[in-house]
Amino acid sequence: MFGRFMPKEVNFFDLFNAHAKEISQGSDALIALLTTLNDSPDDASRHAEAVDAIEARADEITHETVALLHSTFITPLDRDDIHRLISSMDDVLDTIQDVAQTVFMYDVRRTPPEALKLGEIISESVRHLVKAVSLLSNMKNGPEILAACRELDRLEGEADHVLRDAMSKLFRADIDVRELIKLKAIYVLLETVTDHCDDAGNTLEAIVLENA
Repeated sequence: MFGRFMPKEVNFFDLFNAHAKEISQGSDALIALLTTLNDSPDDASRHAEAVDAIEARADEITHETVALLHSTFITPLDRDDIHRLISSMDDVLDTIQDVAQTVFMYDVRRTPPEALKLGEIISESVRHLVKAVSLLSNMKNGPEILAACRELDRLEGEADHVLRDAMSKLFRADIDVRELIKLKAIYVLLETVTDHCDDAGNTLEAIVLENA
């Protein structure tokens, strides 16, 4: 009789992992888009559509997490930390979607080496983020989580350097102004993805240190 009044246990870690899986798939679709853009625009369009579908699924997970956060009596982590983590993870996929949409909105027809390099950094960042999230349910994994967070910080710094070099090369090149505007927007968005990965890493680090 009293069972229905007892607080329900919600596995927020399953939701984090589900969202992390979508981030990984979104990153893969973005890399596929960037690598096929030069040779196969039709395939690139298909990958962009995949990013949209992935982002929509991740949004549902985010909304479910926030809704449960407001309806759950007992949470495994601080409520603000749960909200910050799922929000920063959602920002990663939102920006990946922004990249894909901008590529087609600006009719970008080629992927410069600098954009591909930023894509590689995103892929590696996402790999470390997914690993850290998968370990979060057990605080005995704290050292491994912190190591992954340090890698996220390092990769964000590497992306900063690539962005600066790309911008320097871009503004020194003798290219059409419209092309310059397009590529600048793509570079900035790609680097922003690594910023959001690092933001999620900072939240994970704070969670570990608070619960150590």
